[in-house]
Amino acid sequence: MTATSRKVSLFITCLVDQFFPEVGEAVVRVLRRQGVEVDFPEGQTCCGQPAFNGGFTEDAKAVARRFLDNFDGDQDVVVPSGSCGAMVKVFYPEIFHDEPGTAARAKDLSARTYEFSEYLVNVLGVTDVGASKKTKVAYHAACHLLRELRVKEPPRQLIEGVEGAEYTPMELEEACCGFGGTFSVKYSEISEAILEDKLKSLAECGADTLVSCDSSCLMHISGALSRRGSPVKAMHLAQLLDNREDS
Repeated sequence: MTATSRKVSLFITCLVDQFFPEVGEAVVRVLRRQGVEVDFPEGQTCCGQPAFNGGFTEDAKAVARRFLDNFDGDQDVVVPSGSCGAMVKVFYPEIFHDEPGTAARAKDLSARTYEFSEYLVNVLGVTDVGASKKTKVAYHAACHLLRELRVKEPPRQLIEGVEGAEYTPMELEEACCGFGGTFSVKYSEISEAILEDKLKSLAECGADTLVSCDSSCLMHISGALSRRGSPVKAMHLAQLLDNREDS
């Protein structure tokens, strides 16, 4: 059953825009099948998270102000990333705490911004989007999605709603993958060790598909899987939900 008619603005994120456009296309198709009209503000750029995480708060604020201008209004904003979603929902109000007018705009945007799986389940009330794919699926819970946005069950519920898919939990499902943006560059040895634990847990659960809600984590994990010649395929949740094996 499709949702009632709604309209949202899509914040595509830098990684999806530059490296994984197929994820953005899948997000749009899944939302449209639920009766949601998707708008794309063409002036959008980065949310400012790299600068913020690097300690360059003023630079992050300059980017964030542009973001506020681009997504001004009363329309919900959907983000296919818990990481970028957390920047907008959690950290925008924080960095503008000493600017009352901008802080009010940031809080308004925060209240109408949703990560993709969160929007489907908690706003539209949908857990079955009509997807079908015969596969054993493991899920990686990205850190910002789980710990900052507190979105835990929606991705799992959506995976379980895919016809033919078998949700196969791995022991370290909620453990960090080791990416962490610049963390993986500054502390590469620690990042690799954390990733090794994640890959071991993935192998032990016997899944043939790994799903997550953040392209950054998937880029980190899939790179290692590819170098090892692993048959496990990593994909964004939107790509799994866009599958129609019987079509």
